[in-house]
Amino acid sequence: MTVTDRTERFAVDPFGADIPGESARLRALGPIVPVELPGGIPAWAPTTYDTLRDLILDPRVSKDPRLHWRLWPEVGEHPSWGWILGWVGVVNMLSTYGADHTRLRKLVAPSFTQRRTEKMRARVEAITTELLDALDALDGEAAAVVDLKAAFAHPLPMRMICELFGVPDELQEATGALIASIMDTSDPSPEHAAFVQQQIATVLPALIAHRTEHPGDDLTTELIRVRDEDGDRLSDEELLYTLLLVIGAGFETTVNLIGNAVVALLTHPEQLAAVRSGEIGWDAVVDETLRVHPSIAALPLRFAVSDIEVGDVTVPAGDAIITTFAAAGLDPAHYGPDADAFDAARGADDHLAFGIGVHRCIGAPLARVEALTALPALFDRFPGLSLAVDGEELRQVPSFIAFGWQQIPVRLRQG
Repeated sequence: MTVTDRTERFAVDPFGADIPGESARLRALGPIVPVELPGGIPAWAPTTYDTLRDLILDPRVSKDPRLHWRLWPEVGEHPSWGWILGWVGVVNMLSTYGADHTRLRKLVAPSFTQRRTEKMRARVEAITTELLDALDALDGEAAAVVDLKAAFAHPLPMRMICELFGVPDELQEATGALIASIMDTSDPSPEHAAFVQQQIATVLPALIAHRTEHPGDDLTTELIRVRDEDGDRLSDEELLYTLLLVIGAGFETTVNLIGNAVVALLTHPEQLAAVRSGEIGWDAVVDETLRVHPSIAALPLRFAVSDIEVGDVTVPAGDAIITTFAAAGLDPAHYGPDADAFDAARGADDHLAFGIGVHRCIGAPLARVEALTALPALFDRFPGLSLAVDGEELRQVPSFIAFGWQQIPVRLRQG
């Protein structure tokens, strides 16, 4: 079987409306399945934990489309494929291989070490308290039903990443809108792809220009200095797209982590009670959330450098592969027959949601600090917190990549 057999491909839902159900349907077809991504892009989807882990660690799997995607020269011939350029048509850690990836990662990774992240904890705590104070001050109709995503889960990581990268106030809204538009895979039209590219070419150069004129103690200034001192270490293009990656990944994923954990606990009150009593720790809540509802459900794209055998299937050299974190986390062969159930007592700290190996997420320590600060503080401040709608009424963001909720309507207090 090869990915070019169109009739054999499973069409991935561009809206991501039922990611767990889709993962189960794909898994029933085998450990790796030929799929069609939005716009008709052919790829392979690993469906089991072991398959995904093995492929992530396999040196025969690349993230550089220019070197290893057979269809890269044809992207321009397919207008409906333009959305993928926001993911693979960039030059940063997400789309490089070997020495280029190592070089780019070394420029950013020191800013996200566990030790440096711990220094940010006080600021995380301060912003958390400020946001909770604002919620606590609401009364009357304003306090009746609150969108917790807009009021808490989104602004905390957004403000942290903007401070870390020195994003000025006047660019923060545009930065958030840019990342949301890249995550939105529901519209593979050429118009949407052109809009995304136009936003990339507007927002990020404005940030670079601002920090060039007003340097500060921030990561954007540090990267600009690297580029100016040695263009061989970091080119103009790499600077632009490195900022796109680390700013986007640095807040959007944590927004979903916090929001998904809140929803999971509010829809599993017995587990929330166990957390409150100390029977279950907050670390376990975070890990189980990342397993069942990983902030990134599927990440495009990786590429087979040579033919790769997966069971009785051959993934041909040059074919694209999706990194399917959601499917791996829900694999019953690895997590048991109740793998689709949220169980914070499970102890699932081997999840792959942050990746593994050389491409493991450099922002994982900061994401954990933010979630482990925000969640207990939220539930301590509002012990009567509850969803204002049935869990089934919540709507997934329009994406097969991101795994999170459009809004999280809650009541802060009982009665």
